[in-house]
Amino acid sequence: MVNLTRIYTRTGDAGRTRLSDNSQTQKTDVRVEAYGTVDETNSTIAVAVALGGLPERLTEMLTLIRNEMFDVGADLSTPLQENPEWPPLRIEQSSIDRLEAWCDELSDPLPNLRSFILPGGSPSGAQLHVARTVCRRAERVAWRCVEEYGTEMATGPGAGGVNLLAVTYLNRLSDLLFIMSRATNGTEGDVLWIPGTDREKPAKNKK
Repeated sequence: MVNLTRIYTRTGDAGRTRLSDNSQTQKTDVRVEAYGTVDETNSTIAVAVALGGLPERLTEMLTLIRNEMFDVGADLSTPLQENPEWPPLRIEQSSIDRLEAWCDELSDPLPNLRSFILPGGSPSGAQLHVARTVCRRAERVAWRCVEEYGTEMATGPGAGGVNLLAVTYLNRLSDLLFIMSRATNGTEGDVLWIPGTDREKPAKNKK
């Protein structure tokens, strides 16, 4: 149980913060950027819900996802350790399986795409596109964590790699958010990309 009695702590005034294993690191640490971008993604999802206009089924899904994104952030902020003092909160395969099942559920009624889709549609549908792009950025930052810290267990605080399932979760979520935007905008609401827009098509080379 979390018990917050005061929001400001002054511990970050020197540019340092604590990870979930209580080890200290710089606020510029890529781990901090990763779970911070996860938090940013969650906030963009919250705006989509607050705007209204979402199908009830999507609101149910996003309610669970918004809670689970806190799990993702906790996971990324906890280096992999062999014998942690407390059992860490980790993303498990079942959460990814659920996202994939939701992708299939929402995709089945939608028509196949004939082009890439431009962000747009209803306010909530467009906001889901914003959430999708921020989620993709969170995934990229998480991969930078993997590049820097690896995926191996360590024995001491502050050391240790990244749980790959947390990164996979972000990948699947961005796919789901794209599908959700289509489901929100409706089958007639896809704004398709027109390559070159109003430019003249290049003439074919004559042989």
